[in-house]
Amino acid sequence: MSTRASGVTAEGDGKLAIVIMAAGKGTRLKSRRPKVLHEIGGRSLLAHVVAAAGKVVAPSDIVAVVGHQAERVRAALLGTGIRFVEQTEQRGTGHAVQTAAPAIAAYENVIVLSGDAPLVRAETIENLLRFHREERAAMTLVSTEPEEIVHYGRVLRKSPHSNEVVAIVEQNMLAPEQQDLREINMGMYAFRTAALLKHISELSTNNPQGELYLTDLAHVLYAAGERVVVFRHGDAAELMGANTIAELVALDAQLRDVTARRLMDSGVTIFRPETCVLDAEVEVGPDTVLEPFVQLLGSTRIGSDCRIRSYTVVENCTVGDNTILRQSCVLAESSIGSGADIGPFARMRPGCEIGDNVHIGNFVETKKSKLARGVKAGHLAYMGDSEIGENVNVGAGVITCNYNGVRKSLTRIGAGAFIGSDSTLVAPVTIGEGAYIGAGSCITKDVPADSLAVARAHQIVKAGWAAARRAQQAPKE
Repeated sequence: MSTRASGVTAEGDGKLAIVIMAAGKGTRLKSRRPKVLHEIGGRSLLAHVVAAAGKVVAPSDIVAVVGHQAERVRAALLGTGIRFVEQTEQRGTGHAVQTAAPAIAAYENVIVLSGDAPLVRAETIENLLRFHREERAAMTLVSTEPEEIVHYGRVLRKSPHSNEVVAIVEQNMLAPEQQDLREINMGMYAFRTAALLKHISELSTNNPQGELYLTDLAHVLYAAGERVVVFRHGDAAELMGANTIAELVALDAQLRDVTARRLMDSGVTIFRPETCVLDAEVEVGPDTVLEPFVQLLGSTRIGSDCRIRSYTVVENCTVGDNTILRQSCVLAESSIGSGADIGPFARMRPGCEIGDNVHIGNFVETKKSKLARGVKAGHLAYMGDSEIGENVNVGAGVITCNYNGVRKSLTRIGAGAFIGSDSTLVAPVTIGEGAYIGAGSCITKDVPADSLAVARAHQIVKAGWAAARRAQQAPKE
């Protein structure tokens, strides 16, 4: 049972708050963007952490400590419902938690997460809280022992067989006899709030950076006679952060691999999954096939028994069952019904609603258009700002002229209409049900239902004209 299901939801209910540290610059990334707003798996590092925390407590129980480019970070999390406190001067992780003290004072326990550790899972947060409560600890820190020692602080236990902790020693402050310590602190903590707030003012800046380290609280609490314990976590990769672009890209690859495996475990066939770009929020129904080099981005939802062919990119779209997206389609912010046949080389710009059994063929572009069931547009057409009824046939080269240089207008085509090749429909214009538009027409006025409209220059044929012209241009001897 999750902690949320146990009732840890209401702000200030004496239960659990989660503090996410998101104030740092991330200077080693060599980027002007705030570190926590760098993305993996289709969303920011911070958004991943907030999503995991949101499965444990209500949004109002989540407090993000922001600092560097605080307004930009707030804007990126707009609408999540979490709370923010600003660390106007970045003086270390201990100072960040001091800044959050008024926001967490009413809670019994608080968990502290790093905003740059995007792979953390809700289950790990819940397991940490359960262990922390069972141990009746003032502080519980999460540790692991990676294959390769990295730049994390080492855990100094009271004894080799005890889970009590004396201190956390930063790597650059290890004594010679501590160099062989392999258990590292992962930067994820649980605190009994009363003990945290009572002793956090005792942190010192007596370190090479002159900052207040939250890690020092382990020794402060131990020295005060409080119980400090370690929660050993087996998956080192889950809690790793990213301090360089290379590490960021490695985390992205790891998360996308997890997503691909999740989809395959649910019945999706993914050929060459290492070539596909699958964002973390993507959902795909069983018996759907993803060919190599497919990209499914954002909150895309694909139905069952679909086939997504190579090099197709789908962003924030919903796709019904039994639909095929052929090679090299680019679709964004739109919905597609069941049994549709799209592409190859089709482009769907935002705002499209494509009905069941629609065929949109090669090099057809749609934008902010509604296509009802059974519409067919096989080749080289543009349908922008249009409403097209059932079973309409749109010929090759047809375009809706939706923009007059000032404003965009709507084209309406009734059910069963036939739009001949190379016709231009100049909006605003309405084509009635069952009407025919002759090929090559430029339609500027409404066409009644069941009518034929032809708007093109009268054809003139001059017999022998071409032969006479060639004779005139022949070289003279």
